[in-house]
Amino acid sequence: MVVLADTHIRAGSSRRVPEAAYPALERADLVLHAGDLLVPEVLDELRRFAPVHAVFGNNDVPELVATLPEQVALDLDGVRVAMVHDSGASKGRPARMRRWFPDADVVVFGHSHIPINEPGIDGQLLFNPGSTTERRRQPHHTYGELDLRDGEIVRAEIVELR
Repeated sequence: MVVLADTHIRAGSSRRVPEAAYPALERADLVLHAGDLLVPEVLDELRRFAPVHAVFGNNDVPELVATLPEQVALDLDGVRVAMVHDSGASKGRPARMRRWFPDADVVVFGHSHIPINEPGIDGQLLFNPGSTTERRRQPHHTYGELDLRDGEIVRAEIVELR
């Protein structure tokens, strides 16, 4: 599955998900988007590739905020995945994510544009794919890939776009 966040694509803008990410999207069986899509058209584009689960972000237009949940909890082939846009400050994040999502094996989040793929508390995976479009102070634009099978996290990877 492909994991995105913070694409920040506005209606009528020339900004879009980079072509370099399209091969992964074409292979995807599912897309997760951890907020700041900005407009519903981004969801429409992503749905051309695979089913999409998304949460709203702090920059999304009101119609997205009205239709998308703040948090998502999914069982994906036996792996419990939770998703939220803003996980809060980096200090205390592992404990906060365990508290917010005590049953989750993986917590996907965005907001900071900082790619994160690291263990939390009690084996919980904390996963922020970064941004394909707005890297801010990061050296590369990024997205994430998760391979979840038979109750296991087979692979969790941050992919750099060049």
